[in-house]
Formats: sequence, structure tokens, C-alpha cells
Amino acid sequence: MIARLTGTLIEKQPPTLVVDVAGVGYELDVPMSTLYVLPALGARVELFTHLLVREDAQLLYGFASRAERDLFRHLIRISGIGAKIALAILSGMNSDELALAVAGEDVTRLSKVPGIGKKTAERLILELKGKLGSLPTSAAVAAKLPTPLFGDGPSGDILNALLALGYNEREANAAMKTLPDDVDVSNGIRLALKALARL
Repeated sequence: MIARLTGTLIEKQPPTLVVDVAGVGYELDVPMSTLYVLPALGARVELFTHLLVREDAQLLYGFASRAERDLFRHLIRISGIGAKIALAILSGMNSDELALAVAGEDVTRLSKVPGIGKKTAERLILELKGKLGSLPTSAAVAAKLPTPLFGDGPSGDILNALLALGYNEREANAAMKTLPDDVDVSNGIRLALKALARL
């Protein structure tokens, strides 16, 4: 099991990263909350990881904090929640927000995440009720939003990130129209996700 990687960030194409560790490039998929806090390309990065082994693939997922990884592991244990949906949940809300949605049985809020319908949201609440209080908070991680995230062309990067999260083009474009003209990528993604939650 690969539990953690420390190396040089050499590629960043949301939601996928490549980290060079002693000459070996590890490809990882990460949630948007982790992308928010990544350093620039060429910088040293440390990620907590989860390795998922399937018959047809070995998939590596990366997280900025142990709390995010623990929450991801809670989520993928739930029937009907695969790794892609778990990443979408972590991209749309941090562990504190998820805990509030679960405690308040907020099916509507959870149903706003791409890939989650009413029945899956209800199952999430049932499975996670009373289990999230023990997780360390990830609010501090989610609050650290550097600027800008992907360099030139923030609008294109924001749109691509939304599409990578599973939103369709119509939804992504609708969210883009709500953003200020001078928004940077990290804040733009955050504001777009909030706008999509209200649509």
C-alpha cells in the first residue's frame, strides 16, 4: 500500500497530477480541495494517498491532508459510492460541510453533487450519520486558496475543472456566468461550485 508521496510536482491537469519521486512519475487523481493548496509546478509536494487495485487497473488518489483521505475512505465504503463520486463530494464540500449536511439530513445539498441522486444522498446520510465527528477537520485545508492556480486563462481552467468534476457543459457555463470578471482559478472554482449548489 502506498500511503504517502513526497516529490516534485511535474504535471497538473485537473483532476490529475503527476508527482516525480526519485525519477518515477506517479499519476494521481485529487479532489479540488487538494488542487486549491498545491504549490507551483516544479515545487516539492507531499500528498497522503490511497491505492485502489482493480482487475483492470491500479488507481492512485492523492489528498492534501490525512482528514481528506480518511473521509474519502469512509465514502468509498458506502454502496453505490465509487472513487469518482467520492472525489466529486470532496470537491464540492469539505469534511465540516459534509458533516453538517449529514447531521441535518440535507438531502437537497448532497443531491447537488454530480452523480448523486436523492436515493444515494439518503444512503449517504444513513451510512455516515454519527461517523464523521471523529474525523479531523479539513476546513483549514479548504480555506487556504492560493492565486492563481493554473496560470494564464483562468476562465478556461475553471470550466475544464467543472467538466472534469462531472458537470455538463450547460451547467458549467451557467456557473461561469455568475463569476466576477477578474476572478482567479481557485476562487473561481470555489464560487462556481457554490453557484451550482444553488441551481
